[in-house]
Amino acid sequence: MKRPVRVLVTLAVLMVAAAVPAAAHGPDPVLGSLFAQNKLLEYRWASGGVPPYDMKIAIHAARDDSNASRKSQSPTFGYDAGASNAIYYGTAVPCGTNGLACFARDTPSWFGVWFRENGHRFDWGTLRWCELSGSPDGCYDAENIALDELGHVLGLGHHDNYGDDSDYRDAVVQTYSRTKPRAGYNAHVFRRCDIATLQQKYDMLSFSSLYSTCQEIPTYLTLAAADTSVTSGAMVSFTATLRTDGAGRLSNNPISGRTVVLQQRTSTGWADLLTLASTSPSGTYTGSVTVRASHDYRALFRRPSNEGLLSDFSAAVAITVSASCTTSICPQSAPAHAP
Repeated sequence: MKRPVRVLVTLAVLMVAAAVPAAAHGPDPVLGSLFAQNKLLEYRWASGGVPPYDMKIAIHAARDDSNASRKSQSPTFGYDAGASNAIYYGTAVPCGTNGLACFARDTPSWFGVWFRENGHRFDWGTLRWCELSGSPDGCYDAENIALDELGHVLGLGHHDNYGDDSDYRDAVVQTYSRTKPRAGYNAHVFRRCDIATLQQKYDMLSFSSLYSTCQEIPTYLTLAAADTSVTSGAMVSFTATLRTDGAGRLSNNPISGRTVVLQQRTSTGWADLLTLASTSPSGTYTGSVTVRASHDYRALFRRPSNEGLLSDFSAAVAITVSASCTTSICPQSAPAHAP
């Protein structure tokens, strides 16, 4: 059976003549089709291109970095000597003139990664992997670059940085790698703009997971009351529901474990009344208040500082309260039950 066309992308060294990055910022671009959610992608060492011991350790570490920092339902990586996917180290690599490492992928099931050998001579100088050369500076961190390549396998394209590269550390998946000791050379976790794309394309790891701050996801908040017409002194139970209002996989997701407050309308606006309890993974928040006069209530979700969800508030719910209790036993004077 003929294989689909493979996508081959190279990680190059930073050259003076490199094109100026786009003056834009956001989640990483996407490379074509994707693997299945939570798929286990296993790899082996390529025959005739087995990495040295320290290089193996660095690549395995990048595997663990990817699995631990994906914060989404993107695939995970694992090693198996019988896997069809191969990682190659050596001289016969298809990575282009200035490529340190590169990858190819055939979704939904295959990928390959290649690393040049330590000591490879480029026009600009000699390649040194930090893990193999022991160099204090001017070397490339193999774990960082292996994580970059695994990010490509997951479908991440090169991040578009601002023109001055001030956001370089917002992504591991970059067109150009930096050498030690420059800032960002040794990142061993996916950064916020890598994670944003993984979340957009593979969905959240759980409904309580934090959304990357490299994206802005609208939210949709509703509020309902158990009873909207009560006597004075009655307890009214409220239920708020918080969901995402984004696109694709980030549409209509329940959002649990956040802070949602119940507010009461005042003569000048709205005032916080109580924090509703997050009662389930389905994005519901509940609370009860004693009401003695007619008021409007709404739920409010304020944008958190540690994630990319936007604020929202519900439509107002009017609670109508009668002037006084007319039943034989009023709520505020009901006798205690006998033991």
